[in-house]
Amino acid sequence: MALQMKFDIPARTALGRGDFYVTHSNAVALGLVDTWPNWPNSKMVLVGPHGSGKTHLAHVWCTDTGAQIIAAQDIASADVPSLAESPICVEDVEQIAGDTAAEEALFHLHNLLLANGHSMLLTAPRPPSAWAIRLPDLASRMEGTTVAKMATPDDILLSAVLAKLFADRQIVPMPDVIPYLVRWMPRTFEAAGQVVAHLDTEALGTPKGVTRMLARTALADLEFHEETASN
Repeated sequence: MALQMKFDIPARTALGRGDFYVTHSNAVALGLVDTWPNWPNSKMVLVGPHGSGKTHLAHVWCTDTGAQIIAAQDIASADVPSLAESPICVEDVEQIAGDTAAEEALFHLHNLLLANGHSMLLTAPRPPSAWAIRLPDLASRMEGTTVAKMATPDDILLSAVLAKLFADRQIVPMPDVIPYLVRWMPRTFEAAGQVVAHLDTEALGTPKGVTRMLARTALADLEFHEETASN
């Protein structure tokens, strides 16, 4: 039997609304983000663990609103008045806690956006009360912002995310692979990304591609053992 060949095709990360799978885990967050014209003070914080889909939902919102997207760590060196000329999404805001220049730049951006009548979406793993922002005026404004939470994924959402991650890498796993992974892997999107990336590498040169046996080996390699599974 001929061995499977892998071509040097980069993974395509699909971030459109049609690629955003909606279940009970994220429906409330999506609903809150979609009400952006009516956000209190035209701002919202999207909270969830790494790999939970925050960036995907942020890109959906940016497409809907014509917003720019910027990492919080880049704000200190950015042209803040120019950023404030349109809606904006600021990602990973918690990472700038204690960075005086970045905190002051975000405070300035926040005030200019509100003055210009534009909306602001912020993302972080935890709610603003846990950010340890040192600038009091910025901390108070962030803590007064409505929060939308991305919950831990359920089986349906985790299955859909795995399918998407495989598709982004042009991989078609055997039919029993995704149900097996959902049953035994940690219930996080970060783990899903690690598993699929590992399987992408390990499937190279194997005649059957991504099989359940290969998936079991990958979980062991990553120390995602069956006895630690949530199911």
